Amino acid sequence: MDVDPKSRFGFHRIKEYPRITEYISRFDTDATRVNSIAIIIGLLTGLVIGVYDRILQYSNVFFGMQQGYSLHEFPYYYVIFTPALGGLLVGLITHYLIKTKYGVEGLIETVTLRGARIKLKDAFLEIFTSIITISSGGALGKEAPGILAGAGTGALVGRILKSPERQLQILLGCGAAGGIAAAFSAPLAGVVFVVEVIYGELETKTFIPIVISSVFATLVSSTVFGIKPIQISSYQLVSPYKELGLYLVLGLLAGITSTILIRTLYYTKDIFSEIPLHPVFKPALGGLAVGVIGLFYPRVMGMGYDVIMDALNNQFTFKLLLVLLFLKILAFSLSLGSGGSGGTIVPSLFTGAMLGGAFGTAANMFFPGMIAEPGAYAMVGMGAVFAGTARAPLTAILILFEITRDYSLILPLMFSCVLSNVMSNAIYSESIFTEGLRRKGFKIRKGREVDIMGSMLVKNAMITHVQTVSEEKNVGILIALMQASRHVGFPVLDSKGKLSGIVTLSDLRSKVKYGEVNKKIGDIATHDVEVAYSDETLEAVLRRLASKQIGRLPVVDRLDKTKLLGLITRSDIVNSYNKKVVEKVRDTD
Repeated sequence: MDVDPKSRFGFHRIKEYPRITEYISRFDTDATRVNSIAIIIGLLTGLVIGVYDRILQYSNVFFGMQQGYSLHEFPYYYVIFTPALGGLLVGLITHYLIKTKYGVEGLIETVTLRGARIKLKDAFLEIFTSIITISSGGALGKEAPGILAGAGTGALVGRILKSPERQLQILLGCGAAGGIAAAFSAPLAGVVFVVEVIYGELETKTFIPIVISSVFATLVSSTVFGIKPIQISSYQLVSPYKELGLYLVLGLLAGITSTILIRTLYYTKDIFSEIPLHPVFKPALGGLAVGVIGLFYPRVMGMGYDVIMDALNNQFTFKLLLVLLFLKILAFSLSLGSGGSGGTIVPSLFTGAMLGGAFGTAANMFFPGMIAEPGAYAMVGMGAVFAGTARAPLTAILILFEITRDYSLILPLMFSCVLSNVMSNAIYSESIFTEGLRRKGFKIRKGREVDIMGSMLVKNAMITHVQTVSEEKNVGILIALMQASRHVGFPVLDSKGKLSGIVTLSDLRSKVKYGEVNKKIGDIATHDVEVAYSDETLEAVLRRLASKQIGRLPVVDRLDKTKLLGLITRSDIVNSYNKKVVEKVRDTD
């Protein structure tokens, strides 16, 4: 039976339904496409983290780390030399195959300065070397390599889809958030970590896809691979008023400990950089030192999840907790400072657990039966030290909350994390991630490079061959010069060649009437001149230009303000800034 084309039951093309096409077009936006890609990145990141976790487990079995390098299982020489062997393998791979090392520090630099473009081969080789370092006994964590794996996955998807730079930054953040979310089974912490540490600020257009990616990454890692958070006993406040005072002290101590950890790491890096040894062998030397420590205290080797759990379950004495606290900082610094690969998050949590456990044990000696067990303080100490080292208190709070799934200690946790962050920031302005960038010459705050101009001088940016005009010449010559050169301002010199003022297009318009071309330049020039000095910073000059709403300053000698040395303009400052950034990025490749 044929259908009458005029019948209301006839078939029509979708374009003939304007309301439907209008609704469809509303969803066909850049935001929708990015959110769809975020789902893919989340699923892939969950798979990547699951595979990474499995390979790390198998590698631990291969090297024997599943036994914790107990001397009951292995001879002493195995405990000492296995980390050195792992360090040698890492040194060979790093020196001959990896051109750029990343970590969280490198991701911040990449997002801020490199347009979120990651060298994928280097990133995944670094992840591979982290497996060797950790499973051979290096005192590092797996979460930072997991973040890098997620970021690399996001960057790979973005590269395949030929995403523009701004979208690529979002996709990289999606992968990084998925990485930490999957590793900790903590989607909220993954989102906040990327916003708080890598991006430095919150934007709606980046927040939504990051949330989506974290959710799907956690879903895959927990359901497919069974990655679960650390199992911790439930604790609560026993005496709120008394204990909040104790947690205040713990937060301040955590801030000090965080600073010690950061300074020890970079001091160790400085020592290894000065050692006259081929770079291939430096991670082996660091591994050897860790092996010697591990011979007496094997608990400081590897990631130490089981040691953290023992501290949370009140299994250690006060003395042992203090010993493990300081030896973990040392072993961690040797492992990473010598050139090993791995993360800083779990070592921070380990250090915090030992600090909190020792503090809680001491507090229970003074207030027996009146406060919570030491394990409660160990748990809060974990978050507080991480907050101080990463300068990410909100991430620390959420990681601990999502790991424990317990709301009972949220108040002291928040209190101590914030105090630790304040204390560590007061003692030392850089976090464990930004200190390395500062040493390269980058000062990054809120996801942006700042303070480059604070270190650049006028003498390196100014024009030295300056076009000048004589105050005795007439306005007609000035007009011809402006037309020929396309400059709108010139320093004015007197008969002795000394600076007497500056003349601009604004002076010409406001002080010269039609036909007054024979008027002398000296009569219309501004003689009360703002000047710059060659040893000033570009930051100071730019601030002066902005406050006076002018575009150029003559550069003069400090002892003789009539001696013209050059000219500095807004465009000179911007060009010098851009050139400096490019040079720094190239130098760190």
